[in-house]
Amino acid sequence: MGLLLDVEDTAVTRQTAEALARMGSVAAIRLIALAVAEADDNQADWLQTGVHDALVGPDGVPDVAAACGKLARDPEEAVRRGAAEISAWADGTRC
Repeated sequence: MGLLLDVEDTAVTRQTAEALARMGSVAAIRLIALAVAEADDNQADWLQTGVHDALVGPDGVPDVAAACGKLARDPEEAVRRGAAEISAWADGTRC
């Protein structure tokens, strides 16, 4: 979470979000969702950029949508809220 919400270096935030999104696992997307729920507007912009970069890259990650679908039923409200935001970001990409 520290890397996803790094207040000193937005490149770290973007690169970490991209790397986790490329993994596409529920656990990886859950970390991004938690960060999205806690992020300020600037951090959220960089998280979104990282996720977007992973989705539109040559090795796009269609599993992000499936992971968000599973996280929509997570018992933790912050995770559900963050997953909904990520789903909105992914709308219109390869997901």
